[in-house]
Amino acid sequence: MFPQSRHPTPHQAAGQPFKFTIPESLDRIKEEFQFLQAQYHSLKLECEKLASEKTEMQRHYVMYYEMSYGLNIEMHKQTEIAKRLNTICAQVIPFLSQEHQQQVAQAVERAKQVTMAELNAIIGQQQLQAQHLSHGHGPPVPLTPHPSGLQPPGIPPLGGSAGLLALSSALSGQSHLAIKDDKKHHDAEHHRDREPGTSNSLLVPDSLRGTDKRRNGPEFSNDIKKRKVDDKDSSHYDSDGDKSDDNLVVDVSNEDPSSPRASPAHSPRENGIDKNRLLKKDASSSPASTASSASSTSLKSKEMSLVGFDPPPHMRVPTIPPNLAGIPGGKPAYSFHVTADGQMQPVPFPPDALIGPGIPRHARQINTLNHGEVVCAVTISNPTRHVYTGGKGCVKVWDISHPGNKSPVSQLDCLNRDNYIRSCKLLPDGCTLIVGGEASTLSIWDLAAPTPRIKAELTSSAPACYALAISPDSKVCFSCCSDGNIAVWDLHNQTLVRQFQGHTDGASCIDISNDGTKLWTGGLDNTVRSWDLREGRQLQQHDFTSQIFSLGYCPTGEWLAVGMESSNVEVLHVNKPDKYQLHLHESCVLSLKFAYCGKWFVSTGKDNLLNAWRTPYGASIFQSKESSSVLSCDISVDDKYIVTGSGDKKATVYEVIY
Repeated sequence: MFPQSRHPTPHQAAGQPFKFTIPESLDRIKEEFQFLQAQYHSLKLECEKLASEKTEMQRHYVMYYEMSYGLNIEMHKQTEIAKRLNTICAQVIPFLSQEHQQQVAQAVERAKQVTMAELNAIIGQQQLQAQHLSHGHGPPVPLTPHPSGLQPPGIPPLGGSAGLLALSSALSGQSHLAIKDDKKHHDAEHHRDREPGTSNSLLVPDSLRGTDKRRNGPEFSNDIKKRKVDDKDSSHYDSDGDKSDDNLVVDVSNEDPSSPRASPAHSPRENGIDKNRLLKKDASSSPASTASSASSTSLKSKEMSLVGFDPPPHMRVPTIPPNLAGIPGGKPAYSFHVTADGQMQPVPFPPDALIGPGIPRHARQINTLNHGEVVCAVTISNPTRHVYTGGKGCVKVWDISHPGNKSPVSQLDCLNRDNYIRSCKLLPDGCTLIVGGEASTLSIWDLAAPTPRIKAELTSSAPACYALAISPDSKVCFSCCSDGNIAVWDLHNQTLVRQFQGHTDGASCIDISNDGTKLWTGGLDNTVRSWDLREGRQLQQHDFTSQIFSLGYCPTGEWLAVGMESSNVEVLHVNKPDKYQLHLHESCVLSLKFAYCGKWFVSTGKDNLLNAWRTPYGASIFQSKESSSVLSCDISVDDKYIVTGSGDKKATVYEVIY
């Protein structure tokens, strides 16, 4: 059992058994204990080293994912620029003479063949020449090519985008000259009446169909308004590198002029349904009654094809079935009912979809809280006075009862300086705050003390907590762990009492029913699961084709809303197989919250949007566009205020207008 070098054999006569004295036996036991203790410490250090390496690998994985996602976003932005330039070309070309139209068409075809590297080389040469001329005899200074000329591996070059960028300046000069030369030729056409049945809410201009009949009347002014909004947004960049270029999907003709960043809907959007045809024919027999305009995503795919860009597979969204292709004169459908057998039909909203008690008209921004770091978590106190914003390493507390206050009233340092807060929850008494994030420890803060202090910490084996939920009786806390487990904590005894195991990847979001008997969780394993808290077992599992980033359970029961990485929002009936699928976000849905009345809910996304939806069918109540990705949101208990946290290091407070 022991190596010979550790314990020498005592002297003994041949054929006699070993004999040890008591002191010798004690010495041997002591030596063996010390040896085992040394082995234990060595193994413990090795285990800690492996745990540290695992955490570091997870961090590198997250960094790699964020970098790859950022590259995809940049590629999407370049595609948006190409689409807009293509739309401008299509609107200008009909006003040119036949000769100029041919020249422009040839220039477009040549420009489509230009790669980003060639474009950067041309721009660099022009800048060198300009500098040389401006400095007289001074030698030209070498210029570094723009980073956009570097193509990441695995991403196809955007030939169409580069070509149209190179063409834009030349085209603007030719179009101005041609319009001036042909002014008399087009004067009569400018006064032609608009054809009946044409809808100014369609995103495809009539000029793409070879006509300029929208030139006259209020429709043309609405078009100009849309273009101005697009140009304005395209000139601003987010603080985290995102460009606000998604206004193509917003029908700005319905916006409230006094609130330019919110689009209140005073009457239900028609969701692509031609109501006149619905009145003429029965829905079951009329193909027109079951069709809708192409969704904004399919429309963007068409525009991408116009500039010669085929989006890579990870950027393609689920295709709307051919039978839902479109109704002449209808609006793009964004809400679909999905039956048990997978059939999708656009939802005909009821006349009172956006009318009645508890249904907002719009929301207006009333305060901005400059946190100073990306705000990944927000929560509102009850009654509505304080807002808690979670960023890097700390939670800041803001008093919003006085809008003039520009500084937080206190700061709660929770994690290491470089680790982000991912969730913070207030207990109903308003005196206790629970904070979780990129650490294995949850912090429980006593807010009733003269100075807020940590009164307890809960430590789990998982390296991070992504989301938190509190039971209605405030006795239990549930934490979504990065290892996929759902940790159940006894807040009174401050102990881990149970773990729900089922998710095969990180558990990302969570909500609990009002009666405290059922828990809903979503994960990066593309599943949503429900748990029976009385029996401690899994009840249901819903499988999706996309990672789940957010979810919310309706306070009145029956409906569960789920936000996807794929940009969809799906509203599931908890007891029936049918559901609704909503298509207004252009990127992943990062947070979701139901109003306490249960009649509406909000979702936020990487596309900078805050969307408010009618429960359950998803009629769009209002929409607000912020200047950066909106990572988190919360609604006050009285449903009068909304708070969002965003990537431009601030939180925004909205007042809900009824």
